[in-house]
Amino acid sequence: MVPAPVGFHCPACVAEAQRRVPPVRSQLGGVARANPRRVTTALIGINGVLYALTWLSGDTMLREFGLIGVAVAAGEWWRLLTAPFLHAGLWHVGLNMFALWVLGGVLEPLLGRGRFLMVYLASALGGAVASYAFSNPGAVSVGASGAVFGLLGGLVVALRRLNRDVSGVIALLLINVALGFVFPNIDWRAHLGGLVVGALVTAAFAYAPARYRDAAAWVTLAVILLGLALVVDWRTTQVLSAFF
Repeated sequence: MVPAPVGFHCPACVAEAQRRVPPVRSQLGGVARANPRRVTTALIGINGVLYALTWLSGDTMLREFGLIGVAVAAGEWWRLLTAPFLHAGLWHVGLNMFALWVLGGVLEPLLGRGRFLMVYLASALGGAVASYAFSNPGAVSVGASGAVFGLLGGLVVALRRLNRDVSGVIALLLINVALGFVFPNIDWRAHLGGLVVGALVTAAFAYAPARYRDAAAWVTLAVILLGLALVVDWRTTQVLSAFF
């Protein structure tokens, strides 16, 4: 039995009553939950475990699963999916995971777990495809920064939709974009690709009418994936003609 202000309630009755109460939602459709960062925490855990495995492997995982253009063109397309979950150093993974923790703490409750995960994964793929399309095909590129920039772009869109001040976020975004052009070994192409994709997917959630929100997001995602596939095909033709 469950204690109540007056007497006791049976657990089945309490569970049934809770099912009938509609969940509290944010203005963008996210459901209020006891743990607002569950997906964020899981993503950080996955990235952390894979970094540990990379360190233990002596960077073998970077060579086998990192984004190398010539390898993707040769048929190893899965590198576009695995590279965003790998990191080349402790500072690399640490900074990206800190940013993910901060941004996820805001966006995950606003969008909801499934929608937040969709934005993250789509941004990660968008960043990887942009890197593949415009980087040196012999270089190795890894990291979640494309996904992080996608979350930054998504945060700008979400806050703008809620009529909140976005000047601070935009300033932070511009500074980080500029740093990608100043310091070597930073893949600014992945940053910009993730930024664009993250902003577009979030816009589908934020601006579509509530009843069509999921449908609009799936259509937007399908169009983005088609566009990314066309970019991959174009780049693959280029690389194959140059190296094979």
